[in-house]
Amino acid sequence: MPVPTPLNIVVASDNHYIILLAALIKSIEANISDNKRITIYIIEDNVSASNKKKLQLSIDPKITSLIWRGMKEVIPEGMKLPLDRSSYPLNIYMRLFIPYFIPEEIEKVLYLDVDMIVQNDISVLFENDLSSYVIGAVLDPRIVTFDNSWGGILNFKELGFPGSTRYFNTGLLLMNTKKWRAENVTEKIISCIDNNKKFANYPDQYGLNVVLANQWLELNPLWNHFCTIDHPGPFLIHFVQRKPIYKSYDNIEEFKNLFYKYLGQTKWKGFKPIGESSRYLKKLKNIINKFWS
Repeated sequence: MPVPTPLNIVVASDNHYIILLAALIKSIEANISDNKRITIYIIEDNVSASNKKKLQLSIDPKITSLIWRGMKEVIPEGMKLPLDRSSYPLNIYMRLFIPYFIPEEIEKVLYLDVDMIVQNDISVLFENDLSSYVIGAVLDPRIVTFDNSWGGILNFKELGFPGSTRYFNTGLLLMNTKKWRAENVTEKIISCIDNNKKFANYPDQYGLNVVLANQWLELNPLWNHFCTIDHPGPFLIHFVQRKPIYKSYDNIEEFKNLFYKYLGQTKWKGFKPIGESSRYLKKLKNIINKFWS
């Protein structure tokens, strides 16, 4: 019987968030069709050897294969990361380089933030037709349009966009890698962020939304459902704001319980939520890393 062609997924993680990735992978494995396989490319930001081993021991090798790539490996020669003013880690930009390090014969790739768990068959996403689009994504329910004064594109008028332009969340991106490369999307996004730093409150989202405005396929919102909004059957839960690994998590309790259900199937079984000091220390390290990068 022929081995099925694997679905290709890319994530980025540092050592602190590798625990989130472990739960994400188990949730994908638990809900995928029996005849499907996945290859997960992990862009790693100083993940320890011990945590890499724990993750490898946590996956089902009949379903999942892991391929590790260092951050410096995936950035093409001549390209530099934008330097924004946020406390987000530099690894948020790694999604921009996926079409350049993934094998060229792979034309459809799914990028996922690690702070997610899946409750449906992920292979369904790959059935979307991207032939006319660079990406498929989900509308950001907190922002919705460019003219949102809290988190939209604050200088949308200067950039020539109507305020009603729809705004997507970048936590889940179904990528047409061939079209992305052909249109030099990465270079355009980096330039956009560099030239608009004071407006880029969510820097990667700012650049992606400006450059790909009106050029993205809008996916079912249940494929990127925020943990702040109750729902009986989301396909994918996105832990925006506080992550369930923190004691201060204060969103839908049922979603947190689902996270720990999957985490309990990994080598992190028995993990107890940690305090705020660890979260603040991580943010401080993110800022220091940007300064010294």
